[in-house]
Order: sequence, then structure tokens, then C-alpha cells
Amino acid sequence: MSDDANGAEAIKALNDWNANVIAEFRANEGRVGGNFEGAPVLLLHTTGKRSGQDRVNPMMYLELEGDIYVFASKAGAPAHPDWYHNLVADPDVTIEVGTETYDVTAEPVDLTERDRIYALQVERFPGFGEYEQKTTRKIPVVKLTRK
Repeated sequence: MSDDANGAEAIKALNDWNANVIAEFRANEGRVGGNFEGAPVLLLHTTGKRSGQDRVNPMMYLELEGDIYVFASKAGAPAHPDWYHNLVADPDVTIEVGTETYDVTAEPVDLTERDRIYALQVERFPGFGEYEQKTTRKIPVVKLTRK
């Protein structure tokens, strides 16, 4: 099988997995099982930077001092996730948290704040530390501020 076919299959598998998590999230008032069992999960709505299409991505988040933070970890992959590039291009996005949907402004935090927030996430969910060890990039932390 060609690399293109393998890549297309991987993208389809990820899209199917995301669709299942999104359906479970919405059917269970923001709670999901599997890899996300017991973790805080939100749905991030962005607009595709190149396609202009609406995108929805489930992800873990950290609520701290009234603010919400998300992590562009992509499980330690060498490149930032597409959703990160989308929200940098258009920081006015929507999130679903539990049964609530609202608009936020997304802003990557500065390096000092990033290190502090990321360390707190690693304390709560050690897998984020593993992601950091798997990649040479600095995993961005993004603050989502309610409008």
C-alpha cells in the first residue's frame, strides 16, 4: 500500500474516532469514556485555515482560576495539530463544555506561563509529560477566554 493510501486511512480512522467521541460527548452531557474516562473534555469548533470548513475537535482541558486552557500536544507528534493552526489564523472560536456552548477568544500563552500551566496539566494527567518527551517541539498552551 502506498504512503498516500496509508495517510488517507490514518486520517479517516482519526476522523471516525473524533466523530464517535463527539457523539458520546453530546449524548452524555459532556462526559465520555475510553481514553477520556474521568477527564475534563471539551469540543473546540474552529474554521479550517485553508478549507474554510467548520471543524470540531474533542480535547482535554484544564480549568484554572476561572480560565480554560487547551494543549496542542497531538500526542507528542512532531507537528502542531491542525486545530492549533486554525485558531491561530482565526482566534474567535466556539467551545462546548458539558451542556453549554459559547464563544471564546483563543490566545497562545507566553513561554513562562506555558511552562507553569503545562506542568499543572502533567501533574493531573501524566500522559502529557510523555507527549512532551516524545517531541522536540514546545507544545503550545492556549488560553480560551469567554466573550
